[in-house]
Amino acid sequence: MQEKYAELLLKGCLKISNQPLLISAPIEVYDFVRVVVKKAYEMGVRDIYIDYSDEVIKQLQLQNFNIDELKESSLWNKSIFDEYAKKNACFLMLSTYEERNDIAVSKLELTAKLSRITRPLFKEKQLKNEIAWTIASVATKTWANKMFPNEENNVEKLWNIIYDICLVKDDPIKAWQEKIANTERKAKVMNEKQYDYLYLKNKKGTNLKIKLPKNHIWVSGASDINDKKIIANLPTEEIFTAPFKDDVNGVVYNSKPLVYNGVLIDDFMLKFENGKVVDFKAKQGYETLKSIIEFDENSNKLGEVALVDYNSPISNSKLVFYETLYDENASCHLALGSAYLECVQISEDAFNQINKSDNHVDFMFGTKDLKVIGIKDNIEEVIMENGNFIK
Repeated sequence: MQEKYAELLLKGCLKISNQPLLISAPIEVYDFVRVVVKKAYEMGVRDIYIDYSDEVIKQLQLQNFNIDELKESSLWNKSIFDEYAKKNACFLMLSTYEERNDIAVSKLELTAKLSRITRPLFKEKQLKNEIAWTIASVATKTWANKMFPNEENNVEKLWNIIYDICLVKDDPIKAWQEKIANTERKAKVMNEKQYDYLYLKNKKGTNLKIKLPKNHIWVSGASDINDKKIIANLPTEEIFTAPFKDDVNGVVYNSKPLVYNGVLIDDFMLKFENGKVVDFKAKQGYETLKSIIEFDENSNKLGEVALVDYNSPISNSKLVFYETLYDENASCHLALGSAYLECVQISEDAFNQINKSDNHVDFMFGTKDLKVIGIKDNIEEVIMENGNFIK
């Protein structure tokens, strides 16, 4: 089954031909990386670079190194991404649950910045949709223990859940073509509507009004990159666009935990005025949430609003994955930080309406009772009721 999963990532998501390939992965998943490399070689790929990371060594460095020593460490330098971006490579970023304990927030914030500022060309091409990239998750013992503690064969159980959610067991490439076609239909309707505002509310306390840029674009789970439909996140259930950066007002409460840099953030609230976070609270992970909001000058503004049916496969699993890639596709979500350029028609005016930041952090707010209203010319229209799109 791992070979089918690898083939889906390479053929169905990245649409790789004979391009170079960079694989970023925690060393814990080396067995699956070998499966991907074997499949890539069979497809004719010859230039493959593996960017392994060792979470144990990272933890040791964070515990023992001071700030200046961390700045000089090669562990957080991702400049190899720029070298492969120059070669029009495909990028496969494999993720899994990680946890970091007893580490100063200042160190975690620094290393997050280092991993981004050392690959500026890659980030630029990623935001402009000039390179093919896919993020996908891999089952590990650490992740399985977090989700299913004290259960035997929990890694196998987690793998099977991944296979089910990612539609791997039958004809995955065909299944994803059909799923993407469905999300594209939703995006098409939203693009025709061209709402001026979205109004979000639920009983948890979310009451948020978001202005949308003129001629904004709702994007489905697949993006047009180099004349190919690339699936950047696997799995994906969302359609998303960029908010108007200076016109977001109200409060939003999270509906699922957020894991950022290995730290759990939960039971939090953000209050927005004129686009900026002006107040926030968190019962767990307050300092880490603060570091996200203060990451740079514009990380206190929204860069994405994404709509996801509450009645989605991931949501229906009734599981919290502690992995944003999965949890965000079980719930409507927002992102603090940078917007994606594909969400607006390219012009200087449109570019000035969306947020620019060196960070992009998704968090979930969707609930079973969520209501989303679209407002056009002061006329309200219900888009989502009880967490789901109105059919």
